[in-house]
Amino acid sequence: MGWSLRIGTIAGTAIRLHVTFALLLVWIWLMHYRIGGAPAAWEGIIFIIAVFVCVVLHEFGHIAAARYFGINTPDITLLPIGGVARLERMPEEPREEFVIAIAGPLVNVVIAGLIFLALGGSVGMEQMAEVEDPGRSFLARLAGVNVFLVLFNMIPAFPMDGGRVLRAALASRLTWARATEIAAAIGQGLAFVFGFVGLFYNPLLIFIGIFVYLAATAEAQNAHIRAVSGSVLVADVMVTEFARLDRSATIDEAIEMLLATTQREFPVVDATGRFEGLLTRDDMIRTLKERGAETPVVSAMRNDIPRIHYRKRLEESLKLMQQTSSPAVAVVDGSDHLVGLMTHETIGEMMMVRAAVSGSFRFGHLRRGKGDPTHF
Repeated sequence: MGWSLRIGTIAGTAIRLHVTFALLLVWIWLMHYRIGGAPAAWEGIIFIIAVFVCVVLHEFGHIAAARYFGINTPDITLLPIGGVARLERMPEEPREEFVIAIAGPLVNVVIAGLIFLALGGSVGMEQMAEVEDPGRSFLARLAGVNVFLVLFNMIPAFPMDGGRVLRAALASRLTWARATEIAAAIGQGLAFVFGFVGLFYNPLLIFIGIFVYLAATAEAQNAHIRAVSGSVLVADVMVTEFARLDRSATIDEAIEMLLATTQREFPVVDATGRFEGLLTRDDMIRTLKERGAETPVVSAMRNDIPRIHYRKRLEESLKLMQQTSSPAVAVVDGSDHLVGLMTHETIGEMMMVRAAVSGSFRFGHLRRGKGDPTHF
């Protein structure tokens, strides 16, 4: 995820901190400083860090369940609104998604229960509910936050765990795409409720409503792509008209090509057309600034770009992009010669075309033509 910094690795999963988290710490510090001065301000910072430790443990609940089903998790990103664990692939069975989704909230249930036992059962719901009052017990407030995390995450809307639990339940009787469509529609409806209530009570609910609506929409789109990808070949939707860079080219030549085209990624090939790497626009600009225009492109290109045969299914290309976080997948023939590119933009255009044309129109009849970026 962009705008995030890697702060460490736990059990093979990278922990990333989004830059907006720093803004949250500043806001918490100022809010508590106004109430009780510097001591209260620093206590507020310690409290919010403790909260996000609970969030990380919540995410590792998901990770442990995912690994049980053979799904790896490359990283976790901490945001002001919680954490996001990135899975290498989506669960293939409703039971798997249900277990993975419910594992996170169960961790918070355990944390709240342990804190309750540590306090000797003397803390009540009223104390736990006043999490913003620095005058209350630190542990009581932390228990209250964990109870809130359980309730909030079980709201039946994406991207909360409750939305995934709902989809898993629906998918046990319906197709995955139809289950996602229904769960997304429910989430979008709840998003409007959050926004409407937020107009009269708490503006934060408006922000949550927007976030939930966008997440539900994205989840529905991903489900449609997943449903289509199993019956579409990479060759049917790959980009075939694009500029290439020879391995002997320099950054100066790459910049000229960048300015002359609308491309953001440029494949690097050898004299026979075999794929060697990918040079992105960001790679060009960074290398130009740090090492100069005469730097060879081979020293700046990415060598970790996945490759796929053009006769493979689109779903395999999607898995490669998800597992590697690659900006593109190189499409090659049996001799490893580059014949096309798959990018996120390509997939988005495929879905727009699918929505526009008749259901009887086959993707095999659509090809992306030179000079027409929306025609396949």
